[in-house]
Amino acid sequence: MSKKKAFALRVNENTMKAIEKWATDEFRSTNGQIEWMLHEMLKKSNRLPKK
Repeated sequence: MSKKKAFALRVNENTMKAIEKWATDEFRSTNGQIEWMLHEMLKKSNRLPKK
């Protein structure tokens, strides 16, 4: 498993509410949802690091 790095993230209140709702709908934690969203965008833009 890859090492995880913690960092602070400031998000607009309405955006955060939408992410929390989406996470609940997908049975994920809010953190898990944000990680998934970031991964999907990196994959879509072909910016995932090479293994």
